Amino acid sequence: MNQVRHVPVMLQRCLDLLAPALAEPGAVVVDCTLGLGGHSEALLSTFPGARLVALDRDQEALRLSGERLAPFGDRATLVHAVYDELPDVLARLEIPRVQGVLFDLGVSSMQLDEAERGFAYAQDSPLDMRMDQSSGVSAAEVLNTYPPGELVRILRAYGEEKQAKRIVSAVVREREKEPFSHSARLVELIRDALPQAAKRTGGNPAKRTFQALRIEVNGELSVLERAIPAAVASLAVGGRIAVLSYHSLEDRLVKQVFAAGATNTAPPGLPVVPERYQPRLKLLTRGAELPTEEEIEENRRAAPARLRGAQRIREDAL
Repeated sequence: MNQVRHVPVMLQRCLDLLAPALAEPGAVVVDCTLGLGGHSEALLSTFPGARLVALDRDQEALRLSGERLAPFGDRATLVHAVYDELPDVLARLEIPRVQGVLFDLGVSSMQLDEAERGFAYAQDSPLDMRMDQSSGVSAAEVLNTYPPGELVRILRAYGEEKQAKRIVSAVVREREKEPFSHSARLVELIRDALPQAAKRTGGNPAKRTFQALRIEVNGELSVLERAIPAAVASLAVGGRIAVLSYHSLEDRLVKQVFAAGATNTAPPGLPVVPERYQPRLKLLTRGAELPTEEEIEENRRAAPARLRGAQRIREDAL
């Protein structure tokens, strides 16, 4: 296994954010996005008294990480699950509360690097994009079968693509001639569909469309909407959560959940704020923290990363 290719993003900062909650023996930390296991390996090495529960929907990631984390024995429990299933996973393992949670959202290095998975627009590959290849519809099926209006909505909402209508018109015209199966044809179609001015900014012109298709295929935002509140609810008082996101849609969701948890919900004008209205969370980052220039030089995939952290400071009011 080629571990050189996988450099965990903002690793030291994630460890520093979680450290105060993981120092006690018996602390449980959940890596909700195991991937190739870089963050998990560092968590187990850095906190020798901690137990790890790691989730991934990708069977191949679980297999490779299982090899990597084998030296830690039963301190690591790997589970085939999507991260919004966290409450069920913890219930099955009979873990009532955890001390740390880490999310590293987006596509894992392995998925990007293996052409046949179809995530990368830089090389021709089958348009699959499923993180769990055992279920769900592929990106090709989305392109070939969704109504034009729905495709426009997806490209706008999930790719923030201003030229969505132009791209979808071209897709609909082309799919009638021959269904889409590979990425190179889609990339070429997008290049041809965009006006010159739109091609001059923001890197590869296909980037936004590929992001939108990936989010749709994997239900990423709806999963995240459920997962972040569930993860916060799983934290013991004093427990900490760190979330790495890679585009503004993810970051906005995380920001909203954290901000709501850190807000006093008392009606205005109360002389003393009762416990049930007090914030449940304390923010550990000022806004979203960004990777350093040195880190981006070392690992280009860190460039869009945004890191937010929060600490559970009290139980929910009954």
